[in-house]
This record gives sequence, structure tokens and C-alpha cells, in this order.
Amino acid sequence: MGGGTDPDTGGSAGRLGGLTDLAGRWLARSAGATARHTGAVVADRFDRIAWRDTYEQSAALRELADDLGVRQPHTDDLLSDAFLAAYKAAPRLREATEMTPTHLVNHRIVTALLESPDFAELHRETVGDPYAAAMAVLAQGSALRRMLDDSRPARDRDERAERARREAEDAADAVAEALRQAADEAGEDGTVPGPAADAVRRAVQEAEAAQARAASEAARSLAVAVPGIRAAASGAVARSASAAREEAALMRAWGVGPGELERMAFDERARLAERLRTGRLAEWAELIGRFRQMADGQRARKVENATGELIGVTLGDDLSRVVPSELAHLGLPELRAVFAARYAARELMLYDSQGEQATGRGAVIACVDTSHSMYEAGPGGITREAWAKACALALLDQARHAGRDFVGIVFSAADRLRVFRFPAGRPADFTRTLDFAETFLGGGTSYQRPLSAAGELLEEEFNDAARTRGDIVMLTDDDCGVTEAWMRSWNEAKRRLGFRVFGVGIGAPRVAAAGSVLAALCDNLRSVEDFTDVHAAADLFRVI
Repeated sequence: MGGGTDPDTGGSAGRLGGLTDLAGRWLARSAGATARHTGAVVADRFDRIAWRDTYEQSAALRELADDLGVRQPHTDDLLSDAFLAAYKAAPRLREATEMTPTHLVNHRIVTALLESPDFAELHRETVGDPYAAAMAVLAQGSALRRMLDDSRPARDRDERAERARREAEDAADAVAEALRQAADEAGEDGTVPGPAADAVRRAVQEAEAAQARAASEAARSLAVAVPGIRAAASGAVARSASAAREEAALMRAWGVGPGELERMAFDERARLAERLRTGRLAEWAELIGRFRQMADGQRARKVENATGELIGVTLGDDLSRVVPSELAHLGLPELRAVFAARYAARELMLYDSQGEQATGRGAVIACVDTSHSMYEAGPGGITREAWAKACALALLDQARHAGRDFVGIVFSAADRLRVFRFPAGRPADFTRTLDFAETFLGGGTSYQRPLSAAGELLEEEFNDAARTRGDIVMLTDDDCGVTEAWMRSWNEAKRRLGFRVFGVGIGAPRVAAAGSVLAALCDNLRSVEDFTDVHAAADLFRVI
């Protein structure tokens, strides 16, 4: 840098252009080296909106942020990073050197989460789903607390690096200020007085030293290891993956589809998940899932007028059932005309069979006994109620697939009955489905009250829509009498409306035995003793 000695001050004068070049090069280099990112996961505007919306909707996330904030500042950024890692389709971490030192602890924690062996499994359940990603963060809450506690020694080093970074920034500001003052004092020919020129030189030297210290502290901070952080992160991800998988399975078991979940508000979905995780509903999820799977399989093989047991020979024109001796006529030219004539007259000899026929078109009505004895557990700890409700919910699915109304009637004694209607033309209200599943009345058992209610509903359907051929399924573990007068009116209703009655004796063979009242009431009857066996009701789903 050119310049002579200032005679008044003894300082070394300089040219403004040279001082500007010196300071400018350093300021440019300093600006390029300054790390300012506070987010470890690279995110765009839409990602940040998803996080803010989810954070505002979730009181639990805000409580976790407050709790973590006691341990360390910047925990809102940590939760945002953990959320985005689970939410984004392809989460990408910034380089640690791009982070503000105070946020390096967040970078270490999120790096450990992403590198956990179970992260890919967790990510499959949470990607693109703000609610699931938030639940994953909440499931990791205790581990995040532990990792923050374990990171305190490293955080001290990070804070020293942050102080050094700020000092370097202050020194850069001092260079800029010294250069401004030098410009103000420069003469018309660009000569800067010695003191001002020296101030610029000193500011640059001090800034270079501050930047070197900042770089050294940053290097030490980046090199700091946090013992146990990987193990803690691995455990946290494994637990959150398990929780996410279980919740997804729970929703699938209860028939809640992804589209329906996406339409739910955050709090509504959280309440639903909590309701399904607690109490009897959680215990039934696996059984319900197996019932749904079995019913799906039966629907796939269900046909109208299915071929069944051969019982003889009849006449007709169904070529799929022609006996071989008739087909032999086609092999003789002189008899082909005879075959054609008999076909036209519907006088071909055909195999006659008796098989299951799926003919129901009216409502499907499941009458579920909830007397005290239905609490009794069988194999695997499954109660009679659980088996009956799981079967009834699968029948609800069956009705919806067939475009038929469904009605769930929960009954016990003559004065205890609740009716849950699910019209075919409307989406099934899931809250009402859960209410149906959870309702338990206790007391004794009455057949007349629920069956009368079912008959009245089918009568109403006939009067309103002229539909007949409904199906009633009676699920009970008790036998009880009916009056002769009621039986006569019941048989008359069956004849007029053309409905069928299916009975299931649950855990009580005598209920479904020949000569029982249930046997007299039902067209199709079976007994279930092994409550782990969902296939005991398979034929129901073939013919209903």
C-alpha cells in the first residue's frame, strides 16, 4: 500500500484505492467464511409451512419445546429438524461447517437420528404425513432430553466457537467502519491521512486474528464427540418406528384409510389414535384385522349361484353343466341336429347341484349380544364380545362393498338395546363405528327385542325402497325362549319380506344345538368355540 509519512502525526499515509482494495478483499473473504444457518435439514418454504402449521396445532409439540428449552436454547430449531427429517421425502443435512456454532448440537443429534439403523423403517410411515412425523418427534422426546443433557460439554465448546465467531463479525464491522472514516478524511487526490490509514491497517490485522481464532474454535467444536449420542438416537428411532408402525396397523385394522386420515384435523386424529390405543379397542385390533382379511378373501371367491354338491340330473340348456353322454352327440354328424333341437327346447340332460347362493340385497343387520356372559374369555384371552364385535365390523365392510345398508343392534335384556345405522349412500361415520364397537349393555339376554327391531327396520326398508331379501345375523352366547304369538308374527314377516336369519352360538355349543330356540329361528346356524379362529364364519361372507 503506497503512501508517505504524515508530518503532523507521524502516521503512514496511504491511497484510498489501495486501502479499499485491502479491506474489501478481506471483507469479501470474511463474509464467505461466516456460517449462519440454524437449520440442520435443508428445507424450502413449503416444508417450513408444514412444520409451523403442525407445531401450532399440536399442544404436545409446544410442551416438548418448552421442556427442552430448559436444557438448551434453540430447541425449536431442533424439533423442526427432527420433524423435517421424518417428513421430507429425501431429507438432506447441511454440512456442519455451514451451521451457526450454537446449533451444532442440533446437527449432531439429527445426524445420529438419520444414521440410525431403523430410520428407513420409520421414514416409510412418516414421509409426507405431518401428523405421523410429529408423532415420531414426540416419541423421541425422552431421548432428545437425554441427548441434550449428554451434549453439555460439547455445547460449552460450541459457545466458545460462537463467541469467537461474533468477535470476528465485530472485527469485520470495525474494518468497514475504519474504511468509511478513511474515505471521509481522504483528500481530493485520494490521499488518506496517516492515522486513518493506520486505523484501517490495524482493523484488518485484528480482524484477521479474530477470524483465525474463530476458525480454530470452530474446528475444535466440530471435532468434539458426544459419547452415547448414537446409541440414544438409535433407541429413539427404533421406538418411534415401532410406535408409528403400530399406529398405522391399528388404523388399517379399524378400516381407516390414508385418505380419511389426511382429511382429519391434527387434534381429531390424535384423539382417534388415543382412543384406539387404549381400552378394549386396542386389544381387538389384531382380531379385527384378521376378520377383515378373511372377509376380503371370501368376497374374492363369492359368486351368484355357486356350484355346490351334485344331487342328480335335470333338464335345461346350461351348457356348463351338460352331462358327457349329451356332449358325445356332437361328435356324430347325424346327431348334431338332435342336440340342437334338444338345446332349443331346453331338454338337455344337466348335472343338478345344490350350493350356496349369495342372494341378499336388503340391509345387513348384525344383532350382537352384550349380556354379562359375553365378557368371558376363550383361547388366547379373546372374549366372546371381541369375537362377536369383530365379526359384526367385518359384516359392516361386507355391506358397504355390496352397496347395502348396515345396522348394528347391540342388545342384552328386553329393556336394553341400542341401534346404530350405517346407510349405504353415506360415508361410514368412524366415530359411530367406534361407539358401536364399544357399547356394552350388560344384564341378561332377550331374543325377541333385537329381532323385532331388526324386522321393523327391514319392514321400513321395504316400505321406503321396496327392497327385500335382507340378512340378519344373530351373535349370542345364550339361549332364551320366545312366545308362540311372537314366533307366528316373526315367520309371517320372514315370508313377506324374504329375509334370511343366520345364527352364531359363541362359546356355548348348546345354543346352536338341534332343537334350540336359535336353531328354530335361523336358516343357517353355526357354533364357535375357538375365538382365535376367524374362518369359522367364512361361509357367512360367501353368502351374505
